[in-house]
Amino acid sequence: MLEELYAQTKEHMDKAIDALKRDYKSLRTGKVSTNILDGIKVDYYGTPTDLSQVGSVLAPDATTITISPWEKNLLGPIEKAIQTANIGVNPNNDGVIIKLFFPPMTVEQRQETAKQAKGMTDNAKVAIRNIRQNSNTKIKNFLKDKAITEDESKKAQDEIQKITDSYVSKADDTFKAKEAEILKV
Repeated sequence: MLEELYAQTKEHMDKAIDALKRDYKSLRTGKVSTNILDGIKVDYYGTPTDLSQVGSVLAPDATTITISPWEKNLLGPIEKAIQTANIGVNPNNDGVIIKLFFPPMTVEQRQETAKQAKGMTDNAKVAIRNIRQNSNTKIKNFLKDKAITEDESKKAQDEIQKITDSYVSKADDTFKAKEAEILKV
C-alpha cells in the first residue's frame, strides 16, 4: 500500500520534471530552435493546423529558420500566422519558402530568458510540493482509517520528503544546465 503510494508519487513528480523540460523548449537560447514555432496554428482550409503539419520547418544555422510549405498557396496563411504569433521576427517570403532571421541575443535578452527559466523551475517545484502534500494527506488518511500505525505513518512521511527533496534537486539541476545553455555566448 505504501510502496504503491511511493511509486505514484515518483510517477507524478517525473511528470512535473518532464513538463518543466517541455516548457524550457519554448525558450530561446543562443542557437535558434524550431520549437519556438510550436503552438503556431495556420489556417489550413478553415481548420487551425500546427505549422509543422503544413510544411517542413528547419533550422539551417544558429540564427535562421526556414519553412517550406507542402502547398504554395499556404505561403500567405503561414506568414500571417507567424506575424500573429508575435515571436519577435518578421517572416521573409520569397515565393517558395519563408525565412525567419533571428538576430543574435543580447546579454540583456539572455538574462531575461534565464529569469523566465527560473520562473518555470519555481512553478515545477511548487507542483512537486503539491504532489508531496497530496501523498502526505493520503498517509494521514491511512492512519485515520487504522490501515497503518503511527510509526509507519511517520516513516512514510519521511520517505515522501526524501522523494520530494530528490525531485526538487532534479529541478534545480535541470535549471542550472538550461541557464548555462542560455547564458553561453
